Amino acid sequence: MPTSINTIKQQLDSHLGDTLTVVAQAGRKKITKRHGILKETFPAVFVVDLDQDQNNFKHVSYSYTDLLTKNIALKFDDDEAETAEA
Repeated sequence: MPTSINTIKQQLDSHLGDTLTVVAQAGRKKITKRHGILKETFPAVFVVDLDQDQNNFKHVSYSYTDLLTKNIALKFDDDEAETAEA
């Protein structure tokens, strides 16, 4: 598990353009899974272009602190290992 925001950003920069699944906590006992492509990384957030067959909107952005605090988990399709656990 990465311990700093800079480490998380560097790891995500190496996966730009890769397909992934984002598992986010949407409530106390509810989670949402979204499939898409890691599009861009910015100093505080990263953007995922979502699969339009499964979602009603095109993009979603998450903060690196969401990964650091385990509010979301990312699973890249090209490797079986998760970068963070929810």
